[in-house]
Amino acid sequence: MDRNDLIWNPWHGCHKYSEGCQNCYAFFLDKRYGRDTSAVVKNKSGFDLPIKKDKNGNYKMPTGANVRVCMASDFFLEEADEWRAEAWDIIRRRPDLMFSLLTKRADRIKDHLPVDWGDGWDNVTFAVSCENQKRLDERMPYLMNVPAKHRWISLKPFIGEVDLNEYLTGGKVEWVLAGGENYLGSRPLHYEWVKKAYDACVHYGVKFTFGQTGNMFVCDGKTYKIHNRTEQMVWALRSGLNEPPVDAEKEIETILAQKAEMKAEFEKKRGNRNE
Repeated sequence: MDRNDLIWNPWHGCHKYSEGCQNCYAFFLDKRYGRDTSAVVKNKSGFDLPIKKDKNGNYKMPTGANVRVCMASDFFLEEADEWRAEAWDIIRRRPDLMFSLLTKRADRIKDHLPVDWGDGWDNVTFAVSCENQKRLDERMPYLMNVPAKHRWISLKPFIGEVDLNEYLTGGKVEWVLAGGENYLGSRPLHYEWVKKAYDACVHYGVKFTFGQTGNMFVCDGKTYKIHNRTEQMVWALRSGLNEPPVDAEKEIETILAQKAEMKAEFEKKRGNRNE
């Protein structure tokens, strides 16, 4: 997804489900703050965020925004069954937003759709997280058989070579996102894996985004340790592995400007606290 996308976490907490979860950032961050990630809880203050309005009566999530859902959980997690109908109702009430539902529990999607789903809603895009060929072959058949208007594939964390060709025929998949792994114990991402996925997307006319290299990037037989997130994005942009092609230097300039703006805002807030 785009770096400017919005995030909606109607609930928090998850359980490690496959090898891609080994170094999950949610568990890493929760541990830092003394939080138990295995405790799945409803986000009481932010559950209805997409329909919340400011003091002027405007939605806090503006029309046209892309909303990434459950970034600290999974929309189809079993413990969330009791809250999902409410979440679907909120999504139903904001047809002007695009909600992105990424899951590893692809086998649960079809049985947990709203009653008025029909052949899909225009404002919902489904994706499955496929960290290697085993999980791609396990989860993609479920995604392909779900009635939906939009679908995409997340190769994050990308920890094993994949062959996408079988799943890109027929035009059901609109986009593929690839990225390496971060945090402690990060496993390497190989340039050749990204290039193979990129080539398949170019062949079938599917959008492909190489978002970041991750901490360990192997290229031409050499392993590069890239711990700075901005630098990871810069490497990915300069790889030329984006379809359609992007103006890498212009994108990098934008990223650096945004980072500088965020740093200035942080320093301003810190200064205000110290006054």
